[in-house]
Amino acid sequence: MAKKAKSKKTLVEQILAKAGVSHIGIELNALEGELPQGYEKFQIFKTLALIGDKTGPIIGILPITEHLAEKKLAKVSGNKKVSMIPQKDLEKTTGYIHGANNPVGIRQKHNYPIFIDETSLNLDKIIVSAGEVGHSIIIDPQELATFVKAKFADILEANKS
Repeated sequence: MAKKAKSKKTLVEQILAKAGVSHIGIELNALEGELPQGYEKFQIFKTLALIGDKTGPIIGILPITEHLAEKKLAKVSGNKKVSMIPQKDLEKTTGYIHGANNPVGIRQKHNYPIFIDETSLNLDKIIVSAGEVGHSIIIDPQELATFVKAKFADILEANKS
């Protein structure tokens, strides 16, 4: 179900509300279920946790409809190579389980470099996880980047057509 009003705010929503960052909390399972009115699947962004050979953990945020170009992320983050953090190490690295990683919560606990794909700059709003599976937030990508000190970069795999 897409846009049910929620009774309890996630910690991420509480952090954003306290900071005065405009957002809308929604119940959404990104992989199934319907999107809020007026939103398309390419506006849902996944938060991926990777490890760089030089920097340690780094975060990449990109549309769920796209694939991460690890070489591009490595280059913009000052690494020779990056790789996904194994799922068994994810929670101890980011504080979140698979499917709940989000830039707001991660930034609160860690100073990992965060990169948001630059395609988000073409959108008024994007949807990212709110720190719990099934919960998301709708937020302005520029406001999100400012709040979590993220950089915009081209981190998408080129479409092979």
